[in-house]
Amino acid sequence: MRLPKAVKAPARPHWRALGLAMLIGVGAATGQAPLGWWWGTLLSLGGLTWLLARQSRLSHAVWLGWFAGAGQFAAAMYWIVDPFLVDPARDGWMAPFALLFMSFGLALFWALAAGVGHALGRGPRSRALAFAVALAGADLMRSYVLTGFPWGLVGHVWVGTWAAQADIFLGPVGLSLMTTLAAALPLAVGRIRGTAASTFLLGAAMVFGAWRVGQPIPPRAHPIEVRLVQPNATQDLKWNSHWQRIFWDRMLDDTAAPVKPGAPPLDLIVWPETSAPFLLNDPGPGLRIMRDAAHGVPLAFGVQRGADGRYYNSLAVMDAQGTIETVYDKWHLVPFGEYIPFGDVLAKVGITAFAAQLGNGFTPGVGARILDLGPKIGKVLPLICYEAIFPQDLRAAPGRANWILQVTNDAWFGTFAGPYQHLAQTRLRAIEEGLPFLRAANTGVSAVIDPYGRVVASLPLNTAGYLDAAVPGALAEPPYARWGDGPVLALILAALAGIGWAARRRA
Repeated sequence: MRLPKAVKAPARPHWRALGLAMLIGVGAATGQAPLGWWWGTLLSLGGLTWLLARQSRLSHAVWLGWFAGAGQFAAAMYWIVDPFLVDPARDGWMAPFALLFMSFGLALFWALAAGVGHALGRGPRSRALAFAVALAGADLMRSYVLTGFPWGLVGHVWVGTWAAQADIFLGPVGLSLMTTLAAALPLAVGRIRGTAASTFLLGAAMVFGAWRVGQPIPPRAHPIEVRLVQPNATQDLKWNSHWQRIFWDRMLDDTAAPVKPGAPPLDLIVWPETSAPFLLNDPGPGLRIMRDAAHGVPLAFGVQRGADGRYYNSLAVMDAQGTIETVYDKWHLVPFGEYIPFGDVLAKVGITAFAAQLGNGFTPGVGARILDLGPKIGKVLPLICYEAIFPQDLRAAPGRANWILQVTNDAWFGTFAGPYQHLAQTRLRAIEEGLPFLRAANTGVSAVIDPYGRVVASLPLNTAGYLDAAVPGALAEPPYARWGDGPVLALILAALAGIGWAARRRA
């Protein structure tokens, strides 16, 4: 009698399971700005952990993790299509491919975490715990691999809550680890004990955060009054010759506007990224016009400059006499936005950097700097746009600043989620450094952020105007500003090794 052939299990789950995983990933994205539904992220990660822990095949876990990550990144970062819609006739066809490749490309980190969690575990409980730790490790890897892209980390869902203050110890990846563990513990150690442990973990972070923000901020010995100018130059019109003059006049008028009666005089005026409509090395009458509008107040402004056939995305500071006092060149450039790998070759087929107006891309500056703007304004850590999402870039600065200044053009990020997610990350940088953070954004949100990460003054998104505010005081340097990501890396590696050892010992 012929025996029936054994049925080989499929290498990947059924499409319905993959669809469910992707839907769970979409739910995990609801904790990101602007929604901020951290509880949605917790519930979704709990569901994903349960789904992965019950898989018997490694390949199934990897597939499910991949599709869940794709759902999360597509929902959180759908704004990635906006740069392609600035000139839809030329670039619009690339928008869906950009979203598809970005989502599934970044989701490979989630697939890796799912695979590591399954490989280390020896049952649903240990797999749940291993996946939680591995997913935080994936956030850490994503922060550094291929120049890094730490946008939409799991831990970002706590921005705006007291729990975000825990960022001072292990940074944003530490917040990710806290979140993934809280989601996995009910499965890893039992429903009742695990829920109690998760509640204690998050509750302790909330209590600590509430206590910390209740502490007073030391006042500055010398108050600093800053004006942030927001022209609301939409990206599709920013370089149009007609509208360029309108935006230019708008910034000049806001610069020249008197302070409110009884308000202290200004110490610094700030224009956003690439706001000057000329090259710094060929300004024509532009610098003189800006000096006259500033009425003797130093002016920091975003500008492009050329030197020796190369072009830089820069922040220049003009003193009261109209002389350029110092220039900072952006050094952490946006791949495919500000430079193209093998740009000279790809330019021949029409592929150029989106944000670079001249040539095939910008040249990076020499590195992080501290700008000493005198005894009144103090030492400033300058950041241009995308650089603010990298905590390691702030720690690379030579010394400690008195406050942080970012100029940015968030018009590239759309008109909803992207600018608010960028703002949320700058709030974490303020917490991590214990320093006030001021940002002048082309279309918004321009804001003054205190060292607890609280927005104390702001201009709404998609609004033209200016904001006069005092720079808040600073706090003592937090642990994360000194330690960086080394401790959380060691914690993740030790936890994964311990989980794997314990699982094999029980096997």
